[in-house]
Amino acid sequence: MGTIVNAVTIILGTILGSSLKGRFSENIKKTVMHGLSLTVILIGLSMAIKTENLLVVTLSMVIGGIIGEALKIEDCLDRFGAGLEARFSGGDGNFTRAFVSASLIYCVGAMAVLGSIQSGLEGDHSILFVKSILDGVSAVVFSSSMGIGVAFSALPVFLYQGVITLAAAYIKVFLTETIITEMTATGGLLIFAIGINMLGINVTIKVGNLLPAIFVSVILALLFTGLPF
Repeated sequence: MGTIVNAVTIILGTILGSSLKGRFSENIKKTVMHGLSLTVILIGLSMAIKTENLLVVTLSMVIGGIIGEALKIEDCLDRFGAGLEARFSGGDGNFTRAFVSASLIYCVGAMAVLGSIQSGLEGDHSILFVKSILDGVSAVVFSSSMGIGVAFSALPVFLYQGVITLAAAYIKVFLTETIITEMTATGGLLIFAIGINMLGINVTIKVGNLLPAIFVSVILALLFTGLPF
């Protein structure tokens, strides 16, 4: 239920934001996007500084980046987004950027992981309900600037959180407080990178290719702290 509500609020927020899209001048949208970008950077930094072991985060980014480049995850995300763009965007060139950026922002983070686990194990959806409010509000703002592509991020959110919820009983033993901390820190760096990309400066970080770093951090945290059982 928590994951379903989360996906629905993203879609509703996008519909509302898209309806307001034409009411803002280009200067206003640009300034709003810069403000959002800085906020995303702040969120990422606030998550990243929670690490208790910089070596875990560093190695996770290096190993994860190598894996991501080998698998060409960024290219796959771009092709998937481009396919949706051709079918649904009506010529909106921001579709792929909106889909990829929103998907990563909504999926990466401790609330998505912890909320899904709590929902699956205890039937308590409170964390995901709070996350739904945050995602819905941000969807309004994102879609007012980047368009309908934000709505399609509801699909990876539904799949990602849904899988964790269903598998919660089996993965609970692995997700110690230390592992969650390092996952959050690693994910925070990725969110920071998303903020940099959103600013539209001359550097483009292939965040998609760094996604495996989140899962590598789980393995490394286990190795550094010992198995939790």
